[in-house]
Amino acid sequence: MKAVLCSSFTGPGDLRLGEIDEPKPARDEILIDVHAASVSFMDQLLVSGLYQMRPPTPFVPGTEASGVVVAVGDGVTTFAPGDRVACSAWTGGYAERMIARESKSVRLPDGIAFEAAATVLHNYGTAYYALVERARAQRGETLFVTGAAGGVGLAAVDLGRQLGLRVVAGIGSDDKAALVRRYGAGEIVNYRSEDLRDRIKSITSGEGIDIGFDNVGGAIFEQIARLMKWAGRLMPIGFTSGEIPQLPMNLPLLKNYSILGVFAGAWVEKFPTEAARANDTLMQLLADGKIRPHVDRILPLEDAGDAMRAVASRTVQGRIVLKVR
Repeated sequence: MKAVLCSSFTGPGDLRLGEIDEPKPARDEILIDVHAASVSFMDQLLVSGLYQMRPPTPFVPGTEASGVVVAVGDGVTTFAPGDRVACSAWTGGYAERMIARESKSVRLPDGIAFEAAATVLHNYGTAYYALVERARAQRGETLFVTGAAGGVGLAAVDLGRQLGLRVVAGIGSDDKAALVRRYGAGEIVNYRSEDLRDRIKSITSGEGIDIGFDNVGGAIFEQIARLMKWAGRLMPIGFTSGEIPQLPMNLPLLKNYSILGVFAGAWVEKFPTEAARANDTLMQLLADGKIRPHVDRILPLEDAGDAMRAVASRTVQGRIVLKVR
């Protein structure tokens, strides 16, 4: 079968389309015909050797996909051949067929396109875990999202709106403003051209942020740490700036706010039942039109490297999707 192969951790430019053997599902796994796979920042980090794990090479990148079940392991009870599903895995999505654990897969509601479904579990799953499970967000609270036009950031804006939060979107260029406003941002801050401290103080009447959802890291995170409200929750989600921030601990001490780590992939591994329930909730929200995944563009499988480079350059709004079938 056709698959995109990463043979060395040298980045998207060295990915190649090749032929590999079809994978076989273990007892708790399903095998799917992949119709669509999304391209994430994590995928780009993984093939560049910059992620915290390194699978044995050669491997097939791709953490999230959607398609049709063609076979199931002996222990699988939730799915059967013919079911339309979305699934997540550490690798394997950029191929004609992939395997995924039963607990990391979810049945698609009728009428949901594969392209949209392939963007939900990572983006909205991360946002859901952060806002609902970790921050315990309450209606009316102020949520500040950095990298708000990216895949995970836009999902946080969209889900924050659905949860009744006051959403402030942080962006790095003005051309992203219209999209984040359409997805529910009531206020927008361009932290490359505006003074972040002054804008947040103005927006919150000096009270600060209840929930900080930071995808960027570096200096932006350090600034947000000085803008938190009493008893707020500041969550590091990722470090797209390439810089892991350092934080003086007197800042959370003085305002009694919490710093909550958010690694949704680890949560899914450790608490599969809870994660599966969250996936069902997200798919119902999708079916009801209450969340709206944004697909920036659809590319063929052989353009996976180009898609990753676009993600790395931060020119993508929402997600790029690879159309496999």
